[in-house]
Amino acid sequence: MKFLRKILDNQEKHFIKGGKLQKLFPLYEAVDTFLYTSGKVTSGASHVRDAMDLKRMMMTVVYALIPTVIMALFNTGYQANLGLHELGLAASNHWQGKFVEWLGLGHDYTSILDNVVLGALYFFPVYLITLAVGGFWETLFASVRKHEIAEGFLVTSLLFPLILPPNIPYWQVALGISFGVVIGKEVFGGVGMNILNPALTARAFLFFAYPAEISGDKVWVAVDGLSKATALSQFADPALQGHVSYSWWNSFIGLIPGSMGETSALACLIGAAILIFTKVGSWRIMLSVLIGMILMSTGLNLIGSSTNPMFALPFYWHLVIGGFAFGAVYMATDPVSAAITQKGKYVYGFLIGILVVLVRVINPAFPEGMMLAILFMNVFSPIIDRYFLNQNIKRRLARNVA
Repeated sequence: MKFLRKILDNQEKHFIKGGKLQKLFPLYEAVDTFLYTSGKVTSGASHVRDAMDLKRMMMTVVYALIPTVIMALFNTGYQANLGLHELGLAASNHWQGKFVEWLGLGHDYTSILDNVVLGALYFFPVYLITLAVGGFWETLFASVRKHEIAEGFLVTSLLFPLILPPNIPYWQVALGISFGVVIGKEVFGGVGMNILNPALTARAFLFFAYPAEISGDKVWVAVDGLSKATALSQFADPALQGHVSYSWWNSFIGLIPGSMGETSALACLIGAAILIFTKVGSWRIMLSVLIGMILMSTGLNLIGSSTNPMFALPFYWHLVIGGFAFGAVYMATDPVSAAITQKGKYVYGFLIGILVVLVRVINPAFPEGMMLAILFMNVFSPIIDRYFLNQNIKRRLARNVA
């Protein structure tokens, strides 16, 4: 590591002011601070140095996402191999299936290795495109503004592939993350200034711009000629009368069709435990989202409907299907776009839980509602915080007058 430190120090003169590569200083600084802690620290008595800086907070979120990434690899490959088995095919028409055969592996849905390798061939190209294209925009804006490249994009670049279907066209991945980074974050001023979650903004753009490639039965399993509906779409189908082909347990583990990283509530719970233990994620938001969902779904269960089977969907199914668990743990708790006051977090999360059930149930044509619920509350989180801040100011003024 000393050798690497020496290389970085020797190259610094080219990137500082007056160097021939001074416009690329944010890129150099990003690499340097990613590998090492900053050598510039405060020493005055009025400053407090915390061990949990922005870089470590972002890396903690990345660590918390590892269980969902593992399940994304396994379940994506599992659904593809299972689909091939059902169709009686020996290989997929996609390059991923041919590469698996070149590696000497089969298409055995009972093999963990086969599933993980095939899932990785779908997930990692999407991730690398997200990282490259999104990183380009981050570097460009940082260089123009002469700002440092924030580590927050490491989280955005990992969240975005996890909320996409496995066979999404690569050009749409590049277009989506460009919209999310530029329109969802940079136009507001960059990290810490955006009011919307960039990853969700990117997915919302793709959903409304290219609905055929981001929704529908054929996008959830990466096998040509195979169509599988998600659990949410099956529940919303009046012809099925609330009966689905997936068990609650498999839905909890994540062995169902869906976005690559959203299917496993179990993996999300493990990530939630990591975020809460490290105090990086807000348990207040997670808990209030859950309470809001339970109360709203139970209320609609009591009302009932003869034409809409989603009214009868109990809260424990809402928990394990769609993007509810993933959104509540990783998206709703985004420290930039979420509410920051303690009481505001309860209101913010509670309203997300209410809205996601309303969107899912009242509009069965669009059974998934977590993305829209979070983005909607992102817009209102400053207002929620403003209300509680004003209340606190009034109380303090009243005490001073007394």
